Amino acid sequence: MSLWGLPTIAPIASVNPNNVASPHGFPVWVRYCHFFNFLFVTLLIRSQDRLWTAKDDARYISPLLATPGYRHTVGVARAWHFINIHGFIITGIVFAMMLFATDQWRRIVPTSPVVFRQAWNTWVHYATFRLPPEPNGFYGYNALQQIAYFAVFLVFGPVAILTGLAMSPAVVNRFPTYPRLFGGRQSARSIHFLTMIGFVGFLVVHVTLVIMTGFARNMNHIVMGTDDTSPSGMIWGFVGIGVVVGCWIAAHHVSWTYPRALQRAVKSVTYPMQLLTLNRLNPHQRYRDRDISPFFWPNGKLPQRAEWNTLAQGAFQDFRLRVDGLVEHPVELSLADLRRLGFVEQITMHHCIQGWTGIAKWGGVPMADLIRLVRPLPA
Repeated sequence: MSLWGLPTIAPIASVNPNNVASPHGFPVWVRYCHFFNFLFVTLLIRSQDRLWTAKDDARYISPLLATPGYRHTVGVARAWHFINIHGFIITGIVFAMMLFATDQWRRIVPTSPVVFRQAWNTWVHYATFRLPPEPNGFYGYNALQQIAYFAVFLVFGPVAILTGLAMSPAVVNRFPTYPRLFGGRQSARSIHFLTMIGFVGFLVVHVTLVIMTGFARNMNHIVMGTDDTSPSGMIWGFVGIGVVVGCWIAAHHVSWTYPRALQRAVKSVTYPMQLLTLNRLNPHQRYRDRDISPFFWPNGKLPQRAEWNTLAQGAFQDFRLRVDGLVEHPVELSLADLRRLGFVEQITMHHCIQGWTGIAKWGGVPMADLIRLVRPLPA
């Protein structure tokens, strides 16, 4: 390897398609996983583009960049994120199982440290805007490609899932030490965000090189599973891209036109899995006074209505809580009445949809006491 100038890269040996012993080609399961991974990753990215650094949930973002776009849409975006994460995980599991059940793993898993030196040599060519000798991807990748695919499939994906679990209140409360593996819950959030940046960067570079190194042949590889330059791969590839973009548009339309249907869809997709997994986790975390956050963000903003201001000026002495309808004993309770019902305190961690967390001591009337007072009727 020379100290000056471009490093030397060995010429690419010609390949005889009729006499190839190493794993090659793109089996049908690789091609389908590639499509669904593209679909779910882009949907996840479009619903995960917000990393809050201030208490401001009213930012505008174009629907061209995010789902569903516009203002006050963090909750809807999270709904899409939770729906699509199931598809992403299932696709990843299928891909990993098939990868290691066949010899295809040898195409993307580095098995020699020499690969890293070769990858550096290839990187120097790309970084100086020179194309290195390119192997036919149907039969093998260059060293930098191999490391990039390995990182995306077997590093970025698992890290995104593991850091996502570290943001789950159920997981954090059941296994308090788990988020510490990533430096804490907020560090896990940052790592989760950085994996998204990694996916975006990979997509940009990957698509650019697919176009620059023989678009027709490369599209036939991953779409048709053939090694030729016919237009079939490009045609069906653009159809697939159209389907993905159509899913983006449909997600935007459903979000703004049928929000209740989206809510039901989220429940039908996520709730059965939660019953089998997260809902079975009993909290083991117990917070003490010394754990209380020195500052706790108010959730939302105080009302500006005249009615609220009048109640606040009178220390809420005129406030009334009315409980009627499907109850045996309708009541109208003042603040003093509520205080006489009982009072309990608990210290809990609050997980805000905006991304921040805080520990606080909460106190109030036990809901069980109020239920015993009004005696709800059967639904």
